[in-house]
Amino acid sequence: MERRVNESAIEMVQQMSHQDANLGGNVHGGVIMKAIDTTAGIVAARHAGSNVVTASIDRLDFHSPVYIGDILRLKASLNYAGRTSMEVGVRVEAENFISGVVRHTASAYLTFVSLDAQGRPVRIPGLVLETDEQRRRNAGAATRRSLRIKRE
Repeated sequence: MERRVNESAIEMVQQMSHQDANLGGNVHGGVIMKAIDTTAGIVAARHAGSNVVTASIDRLDFHSPVYIGDILRLKASLNYAGRTSMEVGVRVEAENFISGVVRHTASAYLTFVSLDAQGRPVRIPGLVLETDEQRRRNAGAATRRSLRIKRE
């Protein structure tokens, strides 16, 4: 069985508040990291149809700060599906809902492993790539996977 990228892709939105702030008055990077992991985990679980765990975060780049009051928008979709593992790409944007200005805040690539009820890796569906963008993202994920394996 195979699944399309769009079948598991999601967009999560939440407003940042004072409880999300660091000592500098901006949103704490850890709050954004947790939102990224949660969002990516939902995508992975939807694709796998099972429980998943985060195996690694290959890359997390912060491009601009997030401020209290901003709307945080996380867009996530599957880039690659192997036998039991998969890569999810997440793009994070912050929007000042008063001015309408949207900033690309962060990007991340996370690898998840699908688990059965006993906590053992279980086979996942293949991934149907329908667009040039999806094929480009899949090729990038395959390269990152190859580099990750070489490092191990």
